[in-house]
Amino acid sequence: MHPYTEYVSETARLIKKGKALPLGGFAPLPRPKLEPNAPVALFFAPHPDDETISGGMALRLMREAGMRVFDVAITQGSKNERKAARLEELKQACDFLGFGLITTAPGGLDRIHPLTRQNDNAHWTGCVSVIREILVKHRPKVILFPHERDWNSTHIGTHYLVMDALKKMPGDFEPFLVETEFWGQMDDPNLMIEIGEQDLADLIAATSFHAGEVQRNPYHVLLPAWMLDNVRRGSELVGGQGGTAPDFGFALLHRLRRWRGGSMDKVFEGGKQISRKDKIAKLFS
Repeated sequence: MHPYTEYVSETARLIKKGKALPLGGFAPLPRPKLEPNAPVALFFAPHPDDETISGGMALRLMREAGMRVFDVAITQGSKNERKAARLEELKQACDFLGFGLITTAPGGLDRIHPLTRQNDNAHWTGCVSVIREILVKHRPKVILFPHERDWNSTHIGTHYLVMDALKKMPGDFEPFLVETEFWGQMDDPNLMIEIGEQDLADLIAATSFHAGEVQRNPYHVLLPAWMLDNVRRGSELVGGQGGTAPDFGFALLHRLRRWRGGSMDKVFEGGKQISRKDKIAKLFS
């Protein structure tokens, strides 16, 4: 017997314990006081639950930078019989965290896939118009959305939906773009942000409101493992090959750029690692 045996068994025990914890039903968390003219961040979520799974940056922007965060529900899932329930779960999850919620259409948008973009111009153009109207109305300072290789077809479709809407915006619209990942890993993230223990606990609790999904696959209790592995990956993908790992517990990986003149521009050279003690607002100054 060696000490790592206990380490692994304790990890397995905690995961098993986590699966038995209650799902949702928690009182809303305290809200930060936001200025009436607070800058806006929009999180474009392919499915209900992406806003909590990959929403650590959005949570930090609200809590630390005083931004008003809205989840934009691109779809409400693909199963018609679950759409109403998933919307209700989403409302509760956003209310728990303090995010606003923007719906795109009754039942959400459908067929947000790369093949739809390629083969059904009329449907795709209508969906792009919906996203453009949201951008025009809210003029976000920060936009969060999946990267173009995030494996799931709706995640990839959401990437191109947002990109096509950006191309129809006025030339003076220059938001920061934060690309997220979940199903498919980025080859070239340039930003690793630490997620504090309380923020992660709140994200897990918020994900548990999506009870209909986590009952079939309790992925909410595996978020710490995913974010632990992000520290491993980000130490070298963001920090440089052979770099020293920062003393982060949990992290998310992103690609941060800025929309200027109809294309994405670099915000900085190389990569940045932002701890939970760093002022995250500096990234968007």
